[in-house]
Parts: sequence; C-alpha cells; structure tokens
Amino acid sequence: MAKIIAMMNQKGGVGKTTSSVNLAACLAVAEKRTLLIDLDPQGNGSLSIGLSKETFAGKNIYHALIGQIDIKDAIYHSELPCFDICPSDNNLSGAEIELVSLFARESKLKQAFKSIENDYDYIIIDCPPSLGLLTVNALNAAHSYIVPMQTEYLAMEGLAQLLNTVRLIRTSLNPSLELDGILLTMFDSRSGLHKQVVTEIKTHFGDTVFKTIIPRNVKLAECPSFGKPIILYDIESKGSEAYLALAKELILKERLKPSVPVKEKVAVEKVTDEESLMNSLPNLEKINLDEPPIFEQ
Repeated sequence: MAKIIAMMNQKGGVGKTTSSVNLAACLAVAEKRTLLIDLDPQGNGSLSIGLSKETFAGKNIYHALIGQIDIKDAIYHSELPCFDICPSDNNLSGAEIELVSLFARESKLKQAFKSIENDYDYIIIDCPPSLGLLTVNALNAAHSYIVPMQTEYLAMEGLAQLLNTVRLIRTSLNPSLELDGILLTMFDSRSGLHKQVVTEIKTHFGDTVFKTIIPRNVKLAECPSFGKPIILYDIESKGSEAYLALAKELILKERLKPSVPVKEKVAVEKVTDEESLMNSLPNLEKINLDEPPIFEQ
C-alpha cells in the first residue's frame, strides 16, 4: 500500500511545490512508483512537469474530489517511467465551497485514494498555501506530512497555527498522522544569517529536521519553466543532489521506522506559540557575517 505524504505549509513561497515535484521525481528515479497529487488551485506542480492545461482541463483532481470521475481517470504519465501526476487547475479553488455542503466533506480525498492506494509506493500531496478544507482533506488522507521551511528570520511565523491544525486533525480525524520531518529550503551558503537560523531550528526541533538542506539554486528556479524536474533538467546541479539526498533519507527513514508507532517528538509538541521560538532566533547584531557558512547535507 502507498505511503501518502502531505507537503504542507500555510505560508507561500517556501519551496513547497518545488519540493513536492522534485522529491516525487527523485523517488521515481529510485524505482519507487510515485504519484504526485497537485492539490493547489494554482496548478504550478502540474505545469512544472510539462503538462499543458488543455490536456487535463476536463479530467483532474477537482473532478475526482467532487465525485464526477474516478481518480484513476485523472492520472497522467510524466517523462519518468515511475512518476505519475494527478493535476489541478483554478477550478479547484471553487471545490472548497462545493464541498462544504457535502456529507463527510473532509474525507473526499481519502475516499478517492481507495482505488489507487495499491498502485503506488508513494503518493505526494502538494497542498495549497492555506489551512482550508483542501489541506484538511490532504491531512485526513495522509499517513504523514512534511513541512518545508525557509531558512529565514521569520520562518517560524505561523508554525504554531499549522501544528495546532495538525493536532486537531489527529484528535478528530486521523490519529495515526505523523510528522516525517521539517525540510529546510532556500538555504544561501553565503549568508551567516541563514546558517544561524538553521542552527536555531535544529536546536528546537532536533531529529524532526531532515539532515538534507535544500540550497537556493538557480537551476531549481529555472527547471519549472522548461516543464522538467531538476533531475531531468540538470542532474549535476546542487539542487538535484539535494533532492536525491532527501529521497534517499526519506526511504531510509521508512525502512528504519519501528514496527510499533511512537509518539511525535516532544520538541515539536511543546511549541505552542511563535513567540517562544521567535525570541530564540538570532539577534542580527550578534551574527558574524564573516564566518564561512557550512552547507549541510
């Protein structure tokens, strides 16, 4: 049965879609049958692998969510043999309104997955940058979630709200939902501030932070305009190396996971507001910008 992972953060511009597309592509290169669910009405994930809107206008995740079609009919193949995608377009923005009046509206995506959950090893859900009904559907359907987070001073803004939403989902809908990890993105190796933020985040969240850090990389920014994941656009780039390392780390985590579920790390559970962590983030005056930064993978 597929492991279903929600890539979520209510902040926009944190590398969520980039991470969803490229992690899925790298898992596929590792010969893991992988499906990317584009649950963002902007549809950037769909465009990032070269699908034109005309191709999937009549059959996409929107039509599967509202029950017009089986989700199998909304799945399209990519250039990579083990990598499929269920795309979206701006019609999905109206789905939250349409779902409100439906019975079990928070379980529509979970129900849709029943016909495909044995067809894949991994299903990656690219969530919208909000904590609305679409994200609730994703968290209810998922086995785990990943939080992409920029290595910026205000990276923690809104994290408490996100974690509280996850707690509510676990309490009322999906008690087995787990945190796979916090993924640090857009790391600039020339910035002492970025290095200091990474240190502070790792201090607070410990092992819940992925060892792999995604660097700020020109090739990563270019590849969506060519409709290719980074491994097909420039496999030798730093961005490609980072996402391949992330895929390897995720697969290894899954293999080493204990058979008996354990409680989520205490370091994450005790963060109840942004202020406690924001106060511990680096003071700009104390940062030594001349100290050579270290890129960790």
